[in-house]
Amino acid sequence: MFKNLIIFLISTLLILSCSKNNDKIGATLKDPTIEEEMILAYKEGLESLKKGDALYASKKFNEAEILFPQSIWAPKSSIMSAYSLYYYNYYDDSIFQLKRHLKNYPTDKNLDYVHYLIAICHFEKLSNEKKDLEPLIQTQKKFKYIIENYPNTDFAIDSKYKLGLIIDILAAKEMYIGRHYMKTEKWIGAINRFKNVINNYDETVYVEEALHRLVEIYYKIGLIDEAKQIAYVLGYNYGSGQWYENSYRVFNKSYKTVKIDNKKKDSFLIKKFKSLFE
Repeated sequence: MFKNLIIFLISTLLILSCSKNNDKIGATLKDPTIEEEMILAYKEGLESLKKGDALYASKKFNEAEILFPQSIWAPKSSIMSAYSLYYYNYYDDSIFQLKRHLKNYPTDKNLDYVHYLIAICHFEKLSNEKKDLEPLIQTQKKFKYIIENYPNTDFAIDSKYKLGLIIDILAAKEMYIGRHYMKTEKWIGAINRFKNVINNYDETVYVEEALHRLVEIYYKIGLIDEAKQIAYVLGYNYGSGQWYENSYRVFNKSYKTVKIDNKKKDSFLIKKFKSLFE
């Protein structure tokens, strides 16, 4: 559904200029000019994309670009070639094509869309919070770039929404790693992860738990005063929450460590993320 919406939007934007040349296309000559050949290749690529043959479409768009590189059709064809690759889930190839477009057509009027499509390609590559951070970081950077440089576009609106999801996922990754360090008693590593959540992802739902985990760790390693200080901060900001109650039990002799339930949190996050493309 998401990809169908994008193909509708981009087709609407780019095919409008195609209609202006219908007279040229309709009056097919026995010896067509290079421009006519290019327009025909472009239209053939568009028809192939609509039929679902995205790889052949990408090939025809590249052909159109090469035939007349100085025309207005060249940047349009370049974008459509990249989009075809994206549509067929060749995200790395699409990103490569889009970066080439930025280099070859630095004044193109559709650069906002090009940057947005790069971000979406990175976004599509995301899997779950337990794996590599690099796609998340690249996606975050690109969405921020769009918001800062194209603030009045629909792409910026959607980027803001998706950026919120990215921040949640990044915070969740830090929490996952921090919990793992706790289980293996790597206290310094765990402390650093939870502090990172508190300092850099303070608008996410994970801050409350991160504070509690610091209370747990400081208490376990004998830094009682530090544990009390963090517990005070937790109580001041989340005094009615379950994590504060858990932290209160830390200082009770009958306290038992609260079981870390990663599965519930992970499944919720991934469900929320994947729902974007359903």
